[in-house]
Amino acid sequence: MPSCGWLLLALSLAALTGNTFGAVAYAQTERNCSLSPPYLPSTAVNTTLRLQDLRELMLPLNISAYIIPGTDAHLSEYIAPRDARMAFMTGFTGSAGTAVVTQTKAALWTDSRYWVQAERQMDCNWELEKDVSISSVAEWLMSEVPPGGKIGFDSFLFSLKTQEDYSLNLDSSNRSLKSVPVNLVDEVWKERPPVPPDNLTRLPDRVIQRSWQMKVEHIRNQIRDNPYEPTALLLSALDETAWLFNLRGNDIRYNPFFYSYTLLTMDEIWLFLHTDRVTDELRVYLNASCNGLLCVQLKSYDTVRDHLKKYVAQSGVKVWIGTEYTNYALYEIITPEEKLMTSSYSPVLTTKAVKDETEQRILRDAHVRDAVAVIQLLMWLEKAVPEGKETELTAAEYVNKCRGKQKDSRGPSFETISASGPNAALAHYSPTEGTSRKLTVNEMYLVDSGGQYLDGTTDITRTVHWGAPTAMQKEAFTRVLMGNIEISRTIFPSGTRGVNMEMLGRRALWEVGLNYGHGTGHGVGNYFGVHEWPVGFQSNNIPFRTGMFTSIEPGYYKENDFGIRIEDVAVIVPVHTKYGHNYVTFDTVSLVPYDRKLIDITLLSSEQLQWLNKYYKTIRMLVGPELDKQGLQEEKDWMLKHTESFVESGSSASVCSSSLTLVALAVALLHNII
Repeated sequence: MPSCGWLLLALSLAALTGNTFGAVAYAQTERNCSLSPPYLPSTAVNTTLRLQDLRELMLPLNISAYIIPGTDAHLSEYIAPRDARMAFMTGFTGSAGTAVVTQTKAALWTDSRYWVQAERQMDCNWELEKDVSISSVAEWLMSEVPPGGKIGFDSFLFSLKTQEDYSLNLDSSNRSLKSVPVNLVDEVWKERPPVPPDNLTRLPDRVIQRSWQMKVEHIRNQIRDNPYEPTALLLSALDETAWLFNLRGNDIRYNPFFYSYTLLTMDEIWLFLHTDRVTDELRVYLNASCNGLLCVQLKSYDTVRDHLKKYVAQSGVKVWIGTEYTNYALYEIITPEEKLMTSSYSPVLTTKAVKDETEQRILRDAHVRDAVAVIQLLMWLEKAVPEGKETELTAAEYVNKCRGKQKDSRGPSFETISASGPNAALAHYSPTEGTSRKLTVNEMYLVDSGGQYLDGTTDITRTVHWGAPTAMQKEAFTRVLMGNIEISRTIFPSGTRGVNMEMLGRRALWEVGLNYGHGTGHGVGNYFGVHEWPVGFQSNNIPFRTGMFTSIEPGYYKENDFGIRIEDVAVIVPVHTKYGHNYVTFDTVSLVPYDRKLIDITLLSSEQLQWLNKYYKTIRMLVGPELDKQGLQEEKDWMLKHTESFVESGSSASVCSSSLTLVALAVALLHNII
């Protein structure tokens, strides 16, 4: 699925081209606040009373405004229901946004993926600001908050950069931030969901190559070898602690994480979590009853700030933090400055990004089984859609049901994006009872789905048409496919940054004036998050190296008409070249054929056709035996039919050898600026 990065690029492109990337207007399903009385769809949430309660709490604190981010204390992309404060206050349930409340106004900022959704879910108490930048929020605050005014926030929900950016924009205006010790939304939210009662679980040995003790020693070696001489490492991102101890939880939907922090020193390990969820078996597993180098001291989740403050008060200590996932509440107590060491990402995140041999093998295996589920969906839809009974919602339910039957399934890895016609032009649309459209043979259909398995996380997108696609739809699809293939087949030096290759996914679209407004790919975990940082094609991602997994997902979205995305997961593998050493390429592990009806092979180069035919042979070789194993002969016949080799046309063989030379030249030039 598309990652949340590249938002600024998307908005810039929207401004330059006039394309808002799917900001489609459905008058019957969106609010109209200009009418008297205002028109509100059934999906809108009445927020009058909760705003009134929040404003009452703001008065004695002497704050003129209160900022409500859409994240949690670990700065997670996906959050638990109890952390959905922005959604509770606004009614808007999108995954990206910021809300601000004053005594007289309330406003929400979100990006173009969610403008339509916001208009459907918010009542007329709220203004929609079509921007995501902190400077935009700050400008609004300066117009609504009087000089000298204080703007309240919860420092546990701000990253370092967020706090710095707000301060930079506000300080010169004689307005300032004020940290409020208690989250005001929590005070208003009388029925806030509790922490889930589920116990934590350890991963079975068959999916682990490195024990938690081995991982701890490896990270300690990185602490010891660091020239800035840190004495401790603070882990704040939820997947950091889960990875370090080979543990999983169930606190966040679709993500097997649990609320936790870890403070690791050279001779002690402190794990902060809800201790009542740790079984006796896990206490033994973690050596929780001793005080040695490899004994985990279990502490209450809510005591992390106090414990960190005590540690920092000692002489001769220095705490290493990754700034991308450490909240401001913890950062601000690591003083003076000489007791702090920062990097964008912790050594746990950068180590976790490179999968070991076992992780690579089992993640590949998970994708083979996952392909079976997607093939079952596409085969079923091919037969059922012409009958006119299926909808976006039933299709989403069907693919999740198919995945649930696969070995080691742990449910979906995100909310399935099942979208037809104009809904598919909204990159992150997911169907509901109120919005689900009937599937027809006359429209494009896009399904972006994934599964959590004990041995891996999957994410795949396919776009199909069951009727007669237009020439424009077919060309757009083919050019999206060309972008996917060009990235996938590229050989490049190990250590190249994804952002320096990202244009390869767009080039075929750019040639005819098309583009897309989301990122081109993101990391994928081993029974972790479907968006696993810091791998991907964005400017803040780390360089590609052997053993990393990333999605490759170019697309195209025609407003109020159709959407196309082709997404595969690939692993970076070494490749032998004639002269150079230390070169790598992508090996695609998603194994589902593309819609043949939408491919114009006359646009493909000879090299692209060769790649496509080789990919289809791989699908047959790997998925065929799995279909046999599961006794799915009809599905195997469908797969064989859709993976027949393409015959190279006379024109395609000669398509722009010069353009391929230009692509190679572009990669070489980009590598020079890495």
